[in-house]
Amino acid sequence: MSTITGRLEGKRAIVTGAGQGIGEAIARLFAAHGASVFIGEQRRETGQAVADSILANGGRATFVETDVTDKAQVSRLVETTRTKAGGVDILVNNAGANMFYEPLEMPDEAWKQCMDLDLDAAWTCSRAVLPAMLGQGGGAIINIASAHSFKIIPHCFPYPVAKHALVGLTRALAIEYAARGIRVNAIAPGYIDTPIAEAYWKTFPDPAAERRRAEHIHPPKRIGRPEEVAYTALFLASDEAPFINAETVVIDGGRSALYHD
Repeated sequence: MSTITGRLEGKRAIVTGAGQGIGEAIARLFAAHGASVFIGEQRRETGQAVADSILANGGRATFVETDVTDKAQVSRLVETTRTKAGGVDILVNNAGANMFYEPLEMPDEAWKQCMDLDLDAAWTCSRAVLPAMLGQGGGAIINIASAHSFKIIPHCFPYPVAKHALVGLTRALAIEYAARGIRVNAIAPGYIDTPIAEAYWKTFPDPAAERRRAEHIHPPKRIGRPEEVAYTALFLASDEAPFINAETVVIDGGRSALYHD
């Protein structure tokens, strides 16, 4: 990260869930391109480690311990960003978790947990940054959705319900505030090589075989990398995408276009 290329020079960005995986890759790439990055992460050890690494490589990063399901903590994250950086230009709603059940076997509390984290938190964070963005005349919000936002896989309930709704939230906010300089878009990754994917494979008797199966079902015969999602977020957050709004970019190697019999 020694070369600052400036595609986000001077921008102030909040990235939630940036302690690992896709969020970490986005935070690192945004910092490499000149943004001041505020890492909203619940786990202190990973969030601080990412911030420290960015700082050690010449970037600008601040860790703010944040549970995105807690409105007070989200408000603190946004206020810290405004106080230290003077405003908020970019919000990436990345924090989330997989919750997969057969519907009638789902514990009662799992529904609320999934909606709180995978849907409501994106609105909580968006609601917190929108006044600042509107006041300064513009901003970009990027929601990390999922291939589950469009496809239903049995026994993955209620995760796709939340992710379908997240696309609806993206489009509704995008249309509501487009004329006031706010762009809201989403990214829908498929299988990406993250700790969450690794943890999922480990639930199978043969994790390596399950990984190979995941690779095989994608046309490129591999799964995606967090950096590949991050570069799409970089484009959507930058001034290079001023007329892209209310869109969801699918990053799945073409799997969603593949015919299944």
